[in-house]
Amino acid sequence: MSGRILIVAPSWVGDAILSEPVIALLREPFEDPIVDVLAPSWCAPVYARMRGMGRLIENPVGHGRIDLAARRAVARTLRDPQGRPQYSRALVLPNSWKSALIPWLAGIPHRTGYLGEARWGLLNDVRRLRPKLLPRLVDRFAALVARPNELVPMPPAPVLVPDGANRAAAVHALHLRSRRRVAVLCPGAEYGPAKRWPPTHFAELAARFLDSGMQVWIIGSPNDRIAADAVLSAAGDASHHIRDLTGRTDLGTAIDLLSLAAVVVSNDSGLMHAASAVGVPVVALFGSSSPVHTPPLSPVARIARIDIACSPCFKRECPLGHFKCLRDLEPDAVYDLARSAVK
Repeated sequence: MSGRILIVAPSWVGDAILSEPVIALLREPFEDPIVDVLAPSWCAPVYARMRGMGRLIENPVGHGRIDLAARRAVARTLRDPQGRPQYSRALVLPNSWKSALIPWLAGIPHRTGYLGEARWGLLNDVRRLRPKLLPRLVDRFAALVARPNELVPMPPAPVLVPDGANRAAAVHALHLRSRRRVAVLCPGAEYGPAKRWPPTHFAELAARFLDSGMQVWIIGSPNDRIAADAVLSAAGDASHHIRDLTGRTDLGTAIDLLSLAAVVVSNDSGLMHAASAVGVPVVALFGSSSPVHTPPLSPVARIARIDIACSPCFKRECPLGHFKCLRDLEPDAVYDLARSAVK
C-alpha cells in the first residue's frame, strides 16, 4: 500500500492558506513530497506556492453541490489500475458531510477528520473538536496530523513562496513601478459587508499614504470591483494616483504582487492571509469576525479592531444595521499601525 497522504482542502482561499502548516508538518521528515491535495480550482494557485507539495487534484464539484457521479469519477482517479487506493491516509479538513465522500468512495483506508455533520462511516478516524482548546483554525487543521492520543503538533506559520518570474512578468505587463515603497489596500471580502471597512476610510488612508510619498495599489478579485470602485469614488482627485489592479490579476499573480508591498491593509480575507504568508507587514481589519479564530499568522502583522459588545457576531450583514465595529475603527488609528509595521 502506498504511503502517500491525501489532503481534502477547504473551499475558502484564506482557509486553504491556513492549511499550509499541515503540509509542512507532514513533509518535514521526508525528502520527497508525500502529500497530494484535492482542492477546488480557485484554490490551485495557493497550493502551487506551497513547498513540499506533490500532485494537485482538482475537485470539480462546486460548493454546496453533492453531484455523486462527479465525486465517483474523481474517486476513481485516486485508485491504481488494479483498483487499489493510491493513498494510505486522507485528512479531511472541511467539516461538511460532502467533503468526506471522495476519500470514502476511493477506499482510502485511514480517513481522518472532525465529526462535523455526523460523518460516522465516511470517516474512520473521527475526532471531536474542542473549540476552547483549539480556538485557532490553523491549530484545528494541524491537530489532524497527530495520531489519536498523540500530542497535538504546534504548527508553524503558513508560508507561500511567490513565483518570481510570474511577478516580474506582471510588473512589466501592468506597468508597475517598485522604486517607491508600495502600500497595498485590499477593500474586498467575499464573506459579506460586515467584514468590509468603509470605503471612505480606505480612501482617507490612501490619501495619508500618498502624502507620505508611498505608492498605493488596490488589489482584489473581479468580485471586489464594487468595493474598489467605492474607494476610488471616495478618494476624489487622489484616485488618479492610485493604481487599481482589481480584477486585472489572477489569484496567483495577486499573491506574487503582494510580496512587493511595504505594507498591506486588508479586511479579514484570503488576501490578508496571503500577505501574511509571503512575509510582508500586514494591518488586518476585523469587524464581524474574530482575530482569535483566524488571525494573520505573522510576526510583522498588526490587528486593527475596536472592542464592542456585539463584535464578533460572525454575520455577513450587521444584524443591528450600524456596522459600528468597522465604522468606528478610525483611519488615523489604522495609519498609525501601518506606519509602525513598516521598517
